[in-house]
Amino acid sequence: TSESDASSQVDAAELYAQITEEDDYKQWALMPGTGEMDPGNGVHGEMITVYVSDDAYSAVEDKAGVMPNGSIVLKEGYSSDGELQEIVVMQKVDGFDPEHNDWYWAAYSPDGDVTVEGKVEACQNCHSNVQDNDYIFTAELS
Repeated sequence: TSESDASSQVDAAELYAQITEEDDYKQWALMPGTGEMDPGNGVHGEMITVYVSDDAYSAVEDKAGVMPNGSIVLKEGYSSDGELQEIVVMQKVDGFDPEHNDWYWAAYSPDGDVTVEGKVEACQNCHSNVQDNDYIFTAELS
């Protein structure tokens, strides 16, 4: 798959429909080792809840080193009074961005409007601090 093919395969609005309608992320497991409304570092909210797709959950549990293609990590960011402020998503897409372990990034308003998507420099720059852990902050993969 060429990079342009991979880029055209991913669409933030379609991804949102997939995770809210086809496969409700609220039914997914929480990232191992995390809880609901954990304290956040402020970037994604004062409090956060991190959900993971089944394959992402297994990768953490198995200490797989990297997330498999198709894995989704979804973080809800809340204000200090518990109001949902944003939903951010990382999805591993084969061939999308080999330079950054093929992560596709998307962020949404609480009502599902896309605020950023694709190769988001701010996401890449911050998460590159944990590139040896497949760009994942919230759990050890090895």
